[in-house]
Amino acid sequence: MYPFLLVDTNDRKFLIESNEKSKKITSNVCWAGSNLINAILGTGMIGLPYSMKLAGFPLGLLLLIGVAYVTDYSMIMLIKAGAMSGTTTYQSLVSRTFGFPGYLLLSVLQFLYPFAAMVSYNIITGDIVPKIILRIPGVTPESILADRHFAILVTTIIVTLPIALYRNMEKLGKVSLVSLVLTTIVLIVVIIQASTLTSLIPHTSDAWVVAKPNALQAVGVMSFVFMCHHACFLIYGSLEVATVDNWSRITHASMLLSLCISLQYSIFGYVTFTGFTQGDLFENYCKDDDLATIGRFCYAITIILTYPMECFVAREVIANVFFGGTLTSSLHFAVTLLVVALTTTISLACECLGIVLELNGILSATPLVFIIPPACYLKLSSDHWYHKNNIMPCFVLLLGVVILPVGFIMSVMYPQECSHGIEMFYCFLRNSTHFNSNTSNSYVMNASEMIKL
Repeated sequence: MYPFLLVDTNDRKFLIESNEKSKKITSNVCWAGSNLINAILGTGMIGLPYSMKLAGFPLGLLLLIGVAYVTDYSMIMLIKAGAMSGTTTYQSLVSRTFGFPGYLLLSVLQFLYPFAAMVSYNIITGDIVPKIILRIPGVTPESILADRHFAILVTTIIVTLPIALYRNMEKLGKVSLVSLVLTTIVLIVVIIQASTLTSLIPHTSDAWVVAKPNALQAVGVMSFVFMCHHACFLIYGSLEVATVDNWSRITHASMLLSLCISLQYSIFGYVTFTGFTQGDLFENYCKDDDLATIGRFCYAITIILTYPMECFVAREVIANVFFGGTLTSSLHFAVTLLVVALTTTISLACECLGIVLELNGILSATPLVFIIPPACYLKLSSDHWYHKNNIMPCFVLLLGVVILPVGFIMSVMYPQECSHGIEMFYCFLRNSTHFNSNTSNSYVMNASEMIKL
């Protein structure tokens, strides 16, 4: 009747549908980016100031930027290799490229990484929870409630083990946003504390040394923090438009934001305590510091929410390798209990978070980030290894081959000291009316000497 009205109606319908689809894709990309940022910004962030102490502050910052860049490149290279091989998971990619031996090696690494992460989370729980409880009136340092072993056992039995027994982790899917908010709160606490404590805490004599011999151990800690390759294919598959170019843009944006947050943790955490910085930054704050207690509380919640997810990953690896991917109810309970029991036992015996971060970063994260992705890409590439397109993959692979053995030897031969549970000397000095700049200068010495005091 009125064809121009029909055309106009169809155009409007097309425009509305296109606009809705565009909004859906944009929302999907934003959620994918949020999930990727949360995967990158794990609970290991609190160990980044410690990596500055290991490498030397100037070199540490450069290494942090370098590790972020290489991780970004490695994540994109991993998805490219998946597209080249027609695979959609990390396991299937390695299996297609290197056969069963490669699949087995990857499975071991993918088990060790979350397993060691669970150990580190328990150690942090043992560090943080007693200090929170000590702020309760009537609780003394001699009380069993303030004992790290008691804190780890009770938290495991009452909280983390029951949640870890869930067969499906979808109920924990919304914790990404919660974790990101809590991580931001902890960062704000670290920044505020830096502005108030820096002038009160003396700097060690090696505080601003450009480079230190433990730089490779620092790379291990940084690799532990940035390692998120186990989640790459899952997040990539959730994209409405799953292309390598789209993934590259999301990866670049997510890594850039993660790097900015990481730099702030590193800078403000390190400049506050310099050579006294511990593997668990909260070990440096005084027990009677109320603002630090708020940060500890937020961080403790993040740990409790993250631990079951790591257990889920470790359990899935065992299920895939030994039980064909499926666990009966009894096996599910037994495997979960075994994994949790082992991580709890190790964390009860080990008090130093720094060495766990170093070894897990060097032995697990380094192969998963620096070695396996470029190795898969190079084998699948039709170009020669010396082709210009393969220069960067070869460089990343070479880095991993060097960092893995040398970093491990350095960690074993030169273990770092820690002062778990010991109130730092400046906690007593800051409340003293005699503490002034002259007193501060008298304490400028080697950090290890001060800890022994």
